[in-house]
Amino acid sequence: MKIEEIENIELSRLELHDYAEMKEVMRSSYHTMPEMYWRESQIESLIRKFPEGQVVIKVNGQIAGTALSIIVDYNTFGDSHTYAEITGKYSFNTHTDNGDVLYGIDVFIKPDFRGLRLGRRLYDYRKELCEKRNLKGIIFGGRIPNYHKYQDRMAPKEYIEKVRLREIHDPVLNFQISNDFHPIKVLKNYLEGDTASNEFAVLLEWNNIYHEKPLKVARGPKKIVRLGLIQWQMRPYRDIDDLMQQAEYFIDTVSGYRCDFALFPEFFNAPLMAAFNHLSEAQAIRELAALTDGIIEQFAGLAVSYNINIICGSMPEVVDGTLYNIGYICHRDGNVDRYEKLHVTPDESKVWGMKGGSYLKAYDTDCGKIGVLICYDAEFPELGRILADEGVNILFVPFLTDTQNGFSRVRYCAQARAIENECYVAIAGSVGNLPKVHNMDIQFAQSMVFTPCDFAFPTNGIKAEATPNTEMILISDVDIDLLSELHQYGSVRNLRDRRTDIFDLKKRS
Repeated sequence: MKIEEIENIELSRLELHDYAEMKEVMRSSYHTMPEMYWRESQIESLIRKFPEGQVVIKVNGQIAGTALSIIVDYNTFGDSHTYAEITGKYSFNTHTDNGDVLYGIDVFIKPDFRGLRLGRRLYDYRKELCEKRNLKGIIFGGRIPNYHKYQDRMAPKEYIEKVRLREIHDPVLNFQISNDFHPIKVLKNYLEGDTASNEFAVLLEWNNIYHEKPLKVARGPKKIVRLGLIQWQMRPYRDIDDLMQQAEYFIDTVSGYRCDFALFPEFFNAPLMAAFNHLSEAQAIRELAALTDGIIEQFAGLAVSYNINIICGSMPEVVDGTLYNIGYICHRDGNVDRYEKLHVTPDESKVWGMKGGSYLKAYDTDCGKIGVLICYDAEFPELGRILADEGVNILFVPFLTDTQNGFSRVRYCAQARAIENECYVAIAGSVGNLPKVHNMDIQFAQSMVFTPCDFAFPTNGIKAEATPNTEMILISDVDIDLLSELHQYGSVRNLRDRRTDIFDLKKRS
């Protein structure tokens, strides 16, 4: 298009209804990689997570270019990462509003509109956004699409230097350097399928000179997180108030030790079923389910008043006539999240008629992303891996087991999740007996905190452990920065070394 033909240039946020047109623009822009384009679900995810970061530039009402970006906690990734890693395998779950760097996901201009300096406008918008959000700067992996012409004669480092000195023309790298981005590293195997760049990329950076370092008290997620695990004694309770009095005692105690989380066990409220022991097991647990809303309401109030995030173990809940095993995260800022047990045990299904839930997700907290797997779910490695891909650093496992072999299944599987997903795993269970509650006669538990097994962690992978079968609390500090270091420099790197070229794991939407 010629300049004299331009009637209007508009830069605006990308909307989902722009997708079809944007897709065609991208396909024409990446003619050497025609099958590499964003799916509508991915664009919807980007818009939902970070609407400010997704913009289009329109000329005479037509989309001429697009810029996509996220905010990341850059220390989590460091300078050695791939495109798949920085985007959370294209799920963009790596985005966090508490991050410190704007990461450029994509910029493309339709060939018909090149030469109009539209790309500069998109980059200027990113710089303004970076300054507005008080971020340290902008970072992204830049393609070097002409490198394939020289790969037999020179290494990427020499190629980049010759581009910088204008001895070689590379349309992408030349443009980025002219826009005040400077190369800081060569990335190998950055973007799978980018044959023009031989899968190399240049890590480019623009520093925000107006960035002001936030005060430590106002910084994002905590790096040292204190966990309070409640090893709950099963004993008779008259009513909800009697049960919650004991629960508040434990919350008060762990809050007094300045814990960030209190973890209760699975079905810790089961003693209240004693009042329904004259009914069948299936009817009794449905009567117990009727009490769940009241318990959660009180937990939500306690989370705020004691300034602690409460993982409320699990309780029965009836939804549209179906019985589920569910739990709630009561955040200390007043928000409440719900999670479900996906795999119910044969006993839960046969005796109570319970069904498994249907969704799995990571939850944002003031201490970073966490996940919750209820008891039996911890024995399915796929769930922990999906949560790890979504950025979870701490996995909580409330459980209920009656025998030592049942406990061992949960215990060893939970420790495996910590090693294979390079995260912390905290498990908490109940102890004691309930002779007046059918199907809940005996309990065995030892609450524990597991870590990966590497030099920065205990050699046996156990950070802390409670006394078996004794009512008590277990308090343990976990260092999130140690996980970030492990992801980059561990003796082994279970998350990064997966052979995703021969297998894949994804969650159905």
